[in-house]
Amino acid sequence: MGSPWKGFVEFTLPASPPTAFVSADLSSTSPVGLSLSPYGRSHIKVLSPVSEMERGSSEPPVARNTGSGRSTSTAPMSIPRSASMSCHPHPGSKKHKRTPLYQRSMSFDPGMLHNNGHTAYANGTGPGLRETGVVEKLLTSYGFIQCSERQARLFFHCSQYNGNLQELKIGDDVEFEVSSDRRTGKPIAVKLLKIKPEVLPEERIQGQVGPDLHAYPFTVLHGYIHPVVSAIPVHLDGKSAPGQVPTGSVCYERNGEVFYLTYTPDDVEGNIHLDTGDKVSFYMDTNKHTGAVSARNIQLVKKKQMRCQGVVCATKEAFGFIERADVVKEIFFHYSEFKGDLEALQAGDDVEFTIKDRNGKEVATDVRLLPQGTVIFEDISIEQFEGTVVKVIPKVPTKNQNDPLPGRISARIGFTDKELPFGEKDTKSKVTLLEGDHIQFNISTDRRDKLERATNIDILPDTFSFTKETREMGVIAAIRDGFGFIKCVDRDARMFFHFSEVLEETQLHISDEVEFTVVPDMLSAQRNHAVRIKKLPKGTVSFHTQSEQRFVGVVEKDILGTTNKNASPTKNKEKECEEGVIAYEDCGVKLTVAYHTKDLEGGGQPQVGDKVEFSINEVKRTGQQSAVSIRVLNRNASNAKRLHGFVATLKDNFGFIETANHDQEIFFHYSEMCGDLENLELGDTVEYTLSKGKGNKVSAEKVTKVAAVNGIGDDVGVTVMMGKVIRPLRSVDPSQTEYQGLIEITEEGGTKGTNYPFGIMGMVNKADCLQKGELVKFQVCTVPQTGQKMACNVVPQRRAMVECVKDQFGFITYEVGESKKLFFHVKEVQDGLELQTGDEVEFSVVLNQRTGKCSACNVRRVSEGPKPVVTPRPDRLVNRLKSITLDDASAPRLVIVRQPRGPDNSKGFNVERKTRQPGVID
Repeated sequence: MGSPWKGFVEFTLPASPPTAFVSADLSSTSPVGLSLSPYGRSHIKVLSPVSEMERGSSEPPVARNTGSGRSTSTAPMSIPRSASMSCHPHPGSKKHKRTPLYQRSMSFDPGMLHNNGHTAYANGTGPGLRETGVVEKLLTSYGFIQCSERQARLFFHCSQYNGNLQELKIGDDVEFEVSSDRRTGKPIAVKLLKIKPEVLPEERIQGQVGPDLHAYPFTVLHGYIHPVVSAIPVHLDGKSAPGQVPTGSVCYERNGEVFYLTYTPDDVEGNIHLDTGDKVSFYMDTNKHTGAVSARNIQLVKKKQMRCQGVVCATKEAFGFIERADVVKEIFFHYSEFKGDLEALQAGDDVEFTIKDRNGKEVATDVRLLPQGTVIFEDISIEQFEGTVVKVIPKVPTKNQNDPLPGRISARIGFTDKELPFGEKDTKSKVTLLEGDHIQFNISTDRRDKLERATNIDILPDTFSFTKETREMGVIAAIRDGFGFIKCVDRDARMFFHFSEVLEETQLHISDEVEFTVVPDMLSAQRNHAVRIKKLPKGTVSFHTQSEQRFVGVVEKDILGTTNKNASPTKNKEKECEEGVIAYEDCGVKLTVAYHTKDLEGGGQPQVGDKVEFSINEVKRTGQQSAVSIRVLNRNASNAKRLHGFVATLKDNFGFIETANHDQEIFFHYSEMCGDLENLELGDTVEYTLSKGKGNKVSAEKVTKVAAVNGIGDDVGVTVMMGKVIRPLRSVDPSQTEYQGLIEITEEGGTKGTNYPFGIMGMVNKADCLQKGELVKFQVCTVPQTGQKMACNVVPQRRAMVECVKDQFGFITYEVGESKKLFFHVKEVQDGLELQTGDEVEFSVVLNQRTGKCSACNVRRVSEGPKPVVTPRPDRLVNRLKSITLDDASAPRLVIVRQPRGPDNSKGFNVERKTRQPGVID
């Protein structure tokens, strides 16, 4: 079949009827022929000047052929005159141009032409040119025509239509002349004729898809790209029509030339998406309004070989697998097909590739990396839904389990109940899910097969009321790297847990109170572990229950009755004291209950026969009872008298207590101390009982720390006196027999030479070791029990010079015992000052109980010493150096035994040695 895309020439008819008849015989090239109205029967040569449309085109100039045709037809086909006509050139012409439909096939009866009293010109002088248009509006007696060749809308009366008015419909193509209304002077259409549309041959053409669908299409003609500007029809209200429909283009080849046709999504059959390069078949269609030819009924013949995308899901030694983004399928690829750094390739990388068939199997070739995040498999909903877990993922997969999404969630979405699958990676945390859990999730839709699944699954706080699981309580007892152990309230054994089972992503610490569920271990049925751990507020977990009722009883056995006196609590800090026993009655029944020292209230230690008040505490796990909140009501008069004293000395495993009269010290062993020994310090008030041991030596027993009492008398003198220590405490000088120290007043006055004793409680700093001969400031007080005058508020007045300072320590010129200098550490220097040799300082002296040596503390600089001055060389040495000459044989000489080497193993020195003058310093 001949191509409808043919070249043409254009010409314009003269205003007056021509005397020649032109007929174009193009039957050999096209079924469409053109003939002029019968103004005469003669041959005429027709030239084709360049049309105004071609002059405005951006297409480069192309040589045009001038075609002529001869006709000897005796019955020519009559057509109306047109403002612009086209004739086909000779079939041999290589340049073809499409002829608009209304210019290629037009026929009517010339006898029907009349003017009904009108002329085609405004002045009525002669006939006018014919135009074409489309019936836009049609009423009973009149209508309107939209012109095809210009933007105009013309009125016409039905009397001007020559033909059956019943056959004229809106949208029909018509030809008419333009005249003017005699009354209004406006242009109107007259002499209307209906145009018979040309029907293109129904031949399906093979072609290829050009550019993809876009809102602003481009058409390629003769190798050059020209933008296509579509005319926007104007409505009655003067507003523009809506925007263009997205279009694409298809191309086909005919007689060595390539032609392009546009198409819209509605022109594609099967509702499929076409890509650039796809092979298609189609029919050509002509728009009867504009005459534009386009493709319709497009069918896909063969898809173009496209680049696919995916994610590397597995890598082996020499090959790997890619999960495809277009279908739910994996595809094999060899490392030789990877275009890039193979060392950097890893699972999870986004790639693109081409699919080829090798040995009957699809493989990926030309694999290249894509930016991370390019490939997207699924769309996740923004809205969150709530549901219930109906099937959990088994911890240990079975052999026959092939489902990658074994879990199931039931939810009501919209008005429909759905069951959605989920996998291990769809939970926000690794916390164990149980059937019946109330959860919150998003819906993920796979782009490839539209499969929906639940993802971002999170357990809601109220889930425990849905699952009806048994929750237990406990306290974090130990924490390791990634796991820990819980001390349970209702179980003896500690419960193992993993950090991944902690809800709400809270950080756990030792002693935190938690709630959890106990489940059997999947790998070992004999073991349990804690899951779904939730942190609780402090004070929620209690291992005991305490009775509100208070009971009264009598101590049958005290705690210290069977204590091993040779044991040292410092070596057995974790060992608890033995239990005491209290007898009491409850509803007429005599009962006994144990108690411990930690459960005592107040400072008194109950003795056998003492009347006490207490509450009963029961351990939830074992049901064991004990007395707590014990308070002594009445002490047994037969018990040994309890005495008060003050801690005077603390050694490695024993100490001494200063009596309440401050005149003696009593030995006590640490095994007799009831309570925390770590909190015992010098000067603490204690309660004790005297006992005699071997050799009738008196010692303190049942030592208990009590609330502090005033260690000195109430009658304290206001006068501050100066004195000198003439006898230290026995803790400083163990060789003396007296415990008390003595201070002699040294200041002038009537009391000069008076001596006052002092004890540990008379010193401001209980750890200070007052040495014999030291000057002190003090006040005088009266002991209430004995009326004795004693020194109190004793503050030493020590001043000495810094002898030397080393890196982190130094020595002060001060005599302590047999040593002539006193050690100090730089940390003991106040205000962080850096002491220098010769500085005058004040300090305190403390005794190291472990080594028995004294050292200075609280060192404060009083004044700075003299700055060190560089000592000049003695004159005798300078004179001797000046008298030595290098030529003197008796002068000392330097003999090189071994040539020196530098760091780089080079011999000698790089710096040139200079001769120096004796006694001259550079």
